[in-house]
Amino acid sequence: MLIVANWKAYVEDIRKAKSLLATSKKLARTSDITIVLAPPVPFLGVLAANNKSKIAFAAQDVSATTGGAQTGEATAQAYAAAGATYVIIGHSERRALGETNAIIAEKLAHALAHGLTPILCVGEHERDGEGRYLAYVREEITLALEPLTAKERSQVIVAYEPLWAIGKTAADAIESNDLAEMTLYIRKVLAELLPGKSSRHSFVLYGGSVEPGNIRALAADSGVEGFLIGHATIDPFTFSALVKQLT
Repeated sequence: MLIVANWKAYVEDIRKAKSLLATSKKLARTSDITIVLAPPVPFLGVLAANNKSKIAFAAQDVSATTGGAQTGEATAQAYAAAGATYVIIGHSERRALGETNAIIAEKLAHALAHGLTPILCVGEHERDGEGRYLAYVREEITLALEPLTAKERSQVIVAYEPLWAIGKTAADAIESNDLAEMTLYIRKVLAELLPGKSSRHSFVLYGGSVEPGNIRALAADSGVEGFLIGHATIDPFTFSALVKQLT
């Protein structure tokens, strides 16, 4: 089971960042959960330096360029050098700023070229009775993966984050049976894009109003291999409870 803790821009103090890392290390020692921390850019290198724990690190985003005269950009190569092994790509908050499927495909290619494991975020804005949201998710996955080679496609983790469930309470989160159906659907799309039976080894994560009170049911009944979680991971007590619910 994989938990990706997306700290977003909530953590603005290196002392808090180090405290959260210490909590994560304790959790990693006492569970078989793989914990990936995605801190803000300025803290990533500091936290990942000389890391000898089971904790892994992710970039929250990556440039679509390979370097050069691009003020403010952070490339896949730079993130890899700083200690990241994963990268979140296509998060809804980046898409809301104008990031297109074409840009996301470029970012995936750059990340893979430098040994980073991409976590591709997909998800519909709302659910309709005609099932158009399924076509929307299919398009996000297909346009992102089609430019990649078969080997590269098999390395991409898909994180399903329905926008209508993000930032709400557990009561507003997706039901486990609906998540199970979506997980199967995502695997069907991946099977069409990946050769043979390789799609069976692809990781599918869920994110959206995941709390200690519902994470166990979502994990048990949905077929997902883990979670991409935001705000709940910056509180050490809540984060500990989340991890413990899965052990």
